Amino acid sequence: MQGLDLGGEDELVHAIKLVATEYYRRTGKPLGATGEIAELTAASLLGLELCEARQAGFDAWDYSSGKPERVQIKGRAVDRAKPYSGRCSSIRHPQSYDTAILVLLDRETMEPLEIFTALAGEVEAFLDIPGSKSRNERRSMGIAQFRSIGRKVWPN
Repeated sequence: MQGLDLGGEDELVHAIKLVATEYYRRTGKPLGATGEIAELTAASLLGLELCEARQAGFDAWDYSSGKPERVQIKGRAVDRAKPYSGRCSSIRHPQSYDTAILVLLDRETMEPLEIFTALAGEVEAFLDIPGSKSRNERRSMGIAQFRSIGRKVWPN
């Protein structure tokens, strides 16, 4: 989405965060907006350019290195007291992204806690380690596992 300007805290994003947190507070279930909030957060904080919706394999472009890199963004709303428990959503489409980003959002506010990044080769190598149906078939890993192969990029 060229020209997406979040200009600080966009009113629509703020409203979605409020609805999502209230929905979780009342039902104990996520609303389903975590991925979108994570994408907007990553774009705003890391200077990424979001792609059109339904782009297979990646969500944004990163031009910071001078060479365009395809970025797959994953988001997870977590308990602030235990931010590294839980799993990332599936990381699919090998060969169609260069970097994966995990945005951890505070479940109570949907505000960012930390952002991690990992190279596609590292992610795919980890997901291909034999022995786990979750990892091998569902292409999913735990938040702690993503942290172990990646590096924290926000806050610095």
